[in-house]
This record gives sequence, structure tokens and C-alpha cells, in this order.
Amino acid sequence: MLEKLAKQTAVYGISTILVRFLSYLLTPYYTRLFGQETYGIVTDIYALIPLALTLLTMGMESSYFRFAAKAEAAGGDVAGAKRRLFATTWGTTIVAALLFFGGVVLLRDEVSAWMGEAYVAHPDYVVWVAAIVLLDVVTAIPFSRLRQEGRAMRFVGVKLASVVVNVALAVGFGLLGLFADSFGVGWVLVANFVASLVALGFILVSVGWVTPKIDWRLLGRILAYSLPLLLGGLAGTANEFIDRQLIKYLVPEGSMAQLGIYGAITKIAVVMMLFYQMYRLAAEPFFLQNFKKEEFKEMNAAALKYYLMASMVIFLAIAQFRDLFALIVGRDFREGIYILPVVLAGNVLAGVWLNLSFWYKREERTSLSIVVTLAGLVVTLGAGVALIPVMGYYGAAWVRLASEATMVAVSLYLNQRFYPTPYDWPRMVEYVAVAVAAFFGAEYLVELVGQPIVGYAIHLVIFVAYCAYLVRREHIDLRAMVRRVLKR
Repeated sequence: MLEKLAKQTAVYGISTILVRFLSYLLTPYYTRLFGQETYGIVTDIYALIPLALTLLTMGMESSYFRFAAKAEAAGGDVAGAKRRLFATTWGTTIVAALLFFGGVVLLRDEVSAWMGEAYVAHPDYVVWVAAIVLLDVVTAIPFSRLRQEGRAMRFVGVKLASVVVNVALAVGFGLLGLFADSFGVGWVLVANFVASLVALGFILVSVGWVTPKIDWRLLGRILAYSLPLLLGGLAGTANEFIDRQLIKYLVPEGSMAQLGIYGAITKIAVVMMLFYQMYRLAAEPFFLQNFKKEEFKEMNAAALKYYLMASMVIFLAIAQFRDLFALIVGRDFREGIYILPVVLAGNVLAGVWLNLSFWYKREERTSLSIVVTLAGLVVTLGAGVALIPVMGYYGAAWVRLASEATMVAVSLYLNQRFYPTPYDWPRMVEYVAVAVAAFFGAEYLVELVGQPIVGYAIHLVIFVAYCAYLVRREHIDLRAMVRRVLKR
């Protein structure tokens, strides 16, 4: 069964890498087009959008996976049950999105004032953001349906079309000089809105003849499952993005410039985030199927180990060569590259607690997600208030790492207490410890040598040695793997 998960991860992976790569082309483009403070607005807006999406989707995506699996297990008119499930979850999120959009339009001046001085002169920014959120929420459940049905190529095809439109419009607006006019950053939002509109058009074709219609009895059962996920999701999303808001409100001087630098550096961790995203897209519907309890435990334990191995390889590849990755962003933003290893470590831990969350979603004990994410949020707020005013964006990176570590610790405690899973922690801790030792050892040697070319050689040797160590430690037959890939 793990081969199925690996195959799905690979399908999502190759295609998601292409989609995300095109999307991330906007990072070097915008960081060369805008100054630190202006890019800070872009960072700020795109930190708030995921929070709105989490609120308005209400945990319905995970609910769709779980209830679709239950419909299959129950038998009978499975197709009819899935249609009702889709119509109900889709209809509910559409109503929520329309109410949100209407509220923002009516209160745009008040929302602009709350968001800060940069938005007061442009209340139309918040309207465009609300329009983007509306379209993205409307497409959320249809995208989940594609994932649940295993239609990965259709899923990625629609995403790819949207990203191509976004990038093309952004470049076109730049060539026309529109970013230099009074609307400025607003053209970033216009490009995104048109791209989301294209995605909506394509996704509606995959919906078929299903009309969004709420089955209120079914909705009650779904909400009982999803509302804890909503609360946990809000806290989790806040953990992931509130560090940007803390920079904006707590840094005494130059907060938007620091926010711009921090946003640019976190974008450099693109490979780690790509791996996390492609794994999540494949693993979430995979682990919420109706596996036997012991089979689920065995697969989840093995999946976490291999996820961590791959994450450590990616960590070393980016962290050791971070000065090369710094070239992704504009010159004005490279001063913050030293926080990249901390950012990468936080991303690794995000994937660990994602794995640790599957059991309580499967067992429908989703209220535990609130415990986990609230613990992380408390650490984020407490450490953020203490560190960010003094350390700026460097403090924000450490705050994010501390929050992710807290959520991993709490998740592990809950797992061992309520659903003991045989994770191979000694082996996983060993892999992490060796990777960290390799990183600091390489840093010491490079500083001792002081020659850039020799330094790159040292990093490369240590990276290859670590990969060889993992292959030998796990007795991985690389030749057999290559033969299987070529055979396919």
C-alpha cells in the first residue's frame, strides 16, 4: 500500500513541482520589481488569504474525504451518497464565501483601516482580495473531489492553467508599466483574480451535473466532524502566517520592509514546501481511507520515517547552498538569507505533525486538532511578543520553529496516549541528528578554509555522504529502484 502512496506522491510531485515552479517565478520577478516595503504589502496580503480560506472552507475538505470513504464502506447507492455529500459541502462553502465577500465590500473602509496605513489609500485592495478568496473557496471542494477520485492529472492541469495565466498577466502588466501607476500592487491582485476565474471555469467542467444543494441532516453530521477541524485549522493557519502579522504590528521601525525581506526568504524554501505540499495532497486522502487499524498504524509509521529522510536530504541541499538560492530574490532582500536554515527546519516539523494528525482524523476525534494547534498558537504569540520587537524577522523565524516543535510534541503525546503507533523514533532521531551534525560540521570547515570554491566542494561531499549513509542504513537497493522506474 505504501507503493500506492509513493506513486500518488510522485504524480502530485512532478506536476506540483511544475505548477509551483511557475508560481514561484513571481518571487524573483516581484522582488526585483518592488522595493522592500512594497513587497511587504504582497507578503502581508498573501499571509491573510490562507486564513480566510481556512475559515470559509470550514474543514469541509477533510470531511469530504472521510465521508466519501464512509459512503464506500456502507455500500448501496454509493454514487448517490457521494453526490449528496459533494452538493452539501460545496453549497455550504459557496454560501459562506458569498457572505464573506458581501461583508468585505460593505465594510471595505473599516477593513482597510484595520489592515494598516498602506491600505487606507487603497480600500479597493481589500475588495480584490475578497474576490480572490470567493473564487478560491468556490473551487475548494471540487478540487477535493478530484483528489478523492484520484484524478491527479486533472487536478494539476487546472492548477497549471491558473498559474500560467497569473504569471503571464504579471509579466504583461510589468511590461506595460502598470505596476508603476497609482494602483501599484493592485495589479498583482488583478492577475491573481483572473487566474482564479480561469480555474473556476475549468473546474466547473469536472463537476458534471451536480448542483450545490444542502442536505441539512447530512450537514449536521459533517459539521460535527469538521468544526473541530475548522478551529484547529484556524489556529494552525494562524501559526503558519501570524508571524508576518506580528512583524507588521510589533517591529517598531521599518516593519513593512522587514516583512518584505522575511516573505522573500521564506519563499526561497520552495523545494521543501513543494515536497510538503505534494506529500500532503497524496497522503491526506490516502490515510483517510478505510484501512484496518493495525495496517494503518504500520503504514503511517513507515511513511513518517521516509518523509523525514527525504526532508533531511532537502534541508541539507538548500541550507548548505543557501547563498546560491539567495539569487532567487532581488539584491535588496538577500540580507536575510541567514534565517533560511531556521525556516527550513520549521517546514520539516510541519510535515512531521501532519503525519501525526492522520490518526485522529481517521478516528473522527478531530477535537484533538484544537489542542494541538492552540498549543502552537500560544507559543507563537508568547514567543512572538518577546522576540520579534527585539530581533525582527530573525525572531519571527525562531518563533515559527518553536511553534512547530510544540505542535509535534503535543501531537506525539496525544498519539502515544490514545492511539499508540510504532514510530521508529530512535532511527528518525538518528537521521535528524546526523543531518544537523553534517550541516554544522560543513559550516565550520567552510569558515576554516575561507575559499568559496573549496567551500562548495566541502558542502557537496558532505551532502553526497549523507545520502549514501541513508541508502546504506536503510539497505535501499538503488539499482532495483531504477529498474522499476524504467520498467514503468
